[in-house]
Amino acid sequence: MTSIVIAAHNEAAVIGRCLDALLADAAPGEFDVTVVANGCTDDTAAVASARPGVRVVELETAGKVPALNAGDAVAVGFPRVYLDADIVLSTAAVRSVADALDDTALAATVGRELDLTGRPLLVRAYFAVNGRLPVFRDGLFGRGVMAVSEKGRARFGTFPELVADDLFLDSQFGSDEKRHVTSFAARVATPRRTGDLVRRLVRVRGGNAAMRAAAANGQVAAPVRSAARMSWLRDVVLPRPWLAPAAVCYVAITVVAARAARRAGDGGAAWGRDESSRRVESPAGGKR
Repeated sequence: MTSIVIAAHNEAAVIGRCLDALLADAAPGEFDVTVVANGCTDDTAAVASARPGVRVVELETAGKVPALNAGDAVAVGFPRVYLDADIVLSTAAVRSVADALDDTALAATVGRELDLTGRPLLVRAYFAVNGRLPVFRDGLFGRGVMAVSEKGRARFGTFPELVADDLFLDSQFGSDEKRHVTSFAARVATPRRTGDLVRRLVRVRGGNAAMRAAAANGQVAAPVRSAARMSWLRDVVLPRPWLAPAAVCYVAITVVAARAARRAGDGGAAWGRDESSRRVESPAGGKR
């Protein structure tokens, strides 16, 4: 039985469509679904509980890592899928990513489709470069969905108390142990405002830096991939010189976020998440 763990903090606006797509064509008992509503002040738990067969765990304090660990503690099957509440994936997509795992493929994810509809010029310019970075072709992050086999999950105990849980998971596996199911894609909602993009990047960069520091001091056992600082130029812009104007925007936004992350004393966690991309829209993503 495939177990799916969803950490959800104030996700009432999106958790329903996530679960409905996930369960639409599922056979009875096919998926073991746990939604961990952590620190919620909205109806996340109630919305999730209204879906038949969904287990809901409520935590008083907000925090994705404690939520993931709480979900793992009650999940009963493998493969284990970690899914963000704002990602919409079909039943077939989840089956496919779970089926991609075997004795050598210990972790898997789907493709990545960026939703840039109605976004301002600076946001579109940033993702014109970001969306072409090779790190997203071989990494497991950036989709909001990762699946691991029982053998793969045995690589580590609990998730460490660090922001970058996706980088942590990615670091547990070598390139030959990862699979990408490109026949399905997670449609990732990009920020609707440039300021929200910067907020998101501050959190990501701060979390990644803290994860690499934890690996360096032995707090995290697995080696964490280093940051490819010049990949935007070497791998994206030089082969596509017409992207040079977008690259100027990309670099400017990246520098602003990097400076803000260094000034933050909490790894950027207090900057919070991007709320603009969680507006209710018609279901999309997880499609062929």
